[in-house]
Amino acid sequence: MKMIRPLLLLLSILFLNSAQLSAQRPGGPPPPMTKEQREEIESMKIAFLTKRLELTPDEAKKFWPVYNQSSSEVESLREARRKQHQEMRQNRENLSDKDYERIVDSEISFRQQELDIMKKYNVQYKQILPMKKVASLYKAEEDFKRELLEKMRDRKNQGGQGGSGSPKQKE
Repeated sequence: MKMIRPLLLLLSILFLNSAQLSAQRPGGPPPPMTKEQREEIESMKIAFLTKRLELTPDEAKKFWPVYNQSSSEVESLREARRKQHQEMRQNRENLSDKDYERIVDSEISFRQQELDIMKKYNVQYKQILPMKKVASLYKAEEDFKRELLEKMRDRKNQGGQGGSGSPKQKE
């Protein structure tokens, strides 16, 4: 009984969050991003990180292949997670307690795998960059995400979609 309450609480939070997001978007979840949109965001991120980290040409030559591999691994993991969440939303009415248990266990496993990837590449970043730049990398990634979300929220509030440009950079 002690294990059921935290599981139910976690599942309730997950479902309330997805229900709230669906309620905010007529017709359910947003359509997946197009390849062009993903490429535009990736270009913005590269420019943002390059400027923020002030990479030398030698650092950039070593850093970007490692960073791109890290990003690719995390994106593959997240894509599998998105597919699982989509299946869960479609079959919500037919899920058993065992299914919910697998979903919760899978979410915890996802978070651990994401952390494992981060730890693996952190070792490599420390071999390529000075520690100050490694620390700046993680801060810059968070800043980029926050500014991208703000930009998307501003576009939504203005009723516009499209356009390009990079998130504002706070120095």
